[in-house]
Amino acid sequence: MKNFSASSLLTLSCALLAASTAQAQSSDTIKVGLMLPYTGTFAQLGVAIENGFKLFVQEQGGALAGKKIEFFKVDDESEPSKGIENANKLVQRDKVDVLIGTVHSGVAMGMAKVARDTKTLLIIPNAGADAITGALCAPNIFRTSFTNWQPAYAMGLVAAERKHKSAVTITWKYAAGEESVKGFKEGFEAKGGKVTKELSVPFPTVEFQALLAEIAAAKPDAVYTFFAGAGAVKFVKDYAAAGLKDKIPLYGAGFLTDGTLDAQGDAASGLLTTLHYADGLDTPKDRSFRLSYAKTYKLQPDVYAVQGYDAAQMLAAGLKAAGGDFSKREALIKGMELAKIDSPRGAFTLSKAHNPVQDIYLRKVENKENKMVSVAAKGLADPARGCRM
Repeated sequence: MKNFSASSLLTLSCALLAASTAQAQSSDTIKVGLMLPYTGTFAQLGVAIENGFKLFVQEQGGALAGKKIEFFKVDDESEPSKGIENANKLVQRDKVDVLIGTVHSGVAMGMAKVARDTKTLLIIPNAGADAITGALCAPNIFRTSFTNWQPAYAMGLVAAERKHKSAVTITWKYAAGEESVKGFKEGFEAKGGKVTKELSVPFPTVEFQALLAEIAAAKPDAVYTFFAGAGAVKFVKDYAAAGLKDKIPLYGAGFLTDGTLDAQGDAASGLLTTLHYADGLDTPKDRSFRLSYAKTYKLQPDVYAVQGYDAAQMLAAGLKAAGGDFSKREALIKGMELAKIDSPRGAFTLSKAHNPVQDIYLRKVENKENKMVSVAAKGLADPARGCRM
């Protein structure tokens, strides 16, 4: 066997390292980790987000900036206690380049911790936890949806403008619900209203009868609520069955009636909600998106599909700016920060905290659609309290 000098071994090692690095940087595949709910209360929402993301990739011929996309999936179970563990499955085990997720704000907080610790790129296509683009903001964390504050604050303004003076709020007792109620209260009371009672039930409880009786006894001018998925279906039907629908106007963040209208039936008719998307926006982008989604999945898209679609758009913008080279992180992140996303909801940009600056629409349920009534808040930016990025 030949003897190698120390210098020869060093030269060989450097060559192998250089070859390995070049191979990694020239990889024609981007590994995308989808950490979404595929079972439980939010399962339908997770599927819609995945569908939207994959639709945009499909429209680009199955690649973004010339890079093929390889998907890895983990069911987050909407379980915050498993958030870090599940995110690490994708980051440590599957070695994904980017994390996409999730719906539940508590789970997203765990994902954000993993992303911050490992510097993994994270794009949040739904969970609105204020802190993620607030006190926990980071250069590698982006959101294509909303903060819990945004639609809630806008609805607070709307409720006050409709001359309501008192309101009761009701939600699940978890981060998203509590932050949504806080946002509504801020907007409502800034315009002279008063939240007289704040009610909650543990997540994912759907037993509302006792609290509905409490609302009936309190007789507020209005009720504001934050529920989504199966919980939203049950609450809207129970509210109507209790005889409250025609007595005390029910308002909510748009998740109350997004992706839930078929199941809610007539109980949802006439409800007003606020959100960054609505049916019947009637723009060229929205029309083409809805047609493409319906043809591909034989379903009508909702806000969750839009947010997934825009998560793919944002990743594509970053990859394009980096010339398709994922290792050029500075260029990738800058490209995402400066992107103007041509979304079905209407074009939006990002704040310095990496959260959408967007119009919030007032919608009314008509014929099982969330029809736009007006723009409740134009170009609304989250205050991003505590962000020091």
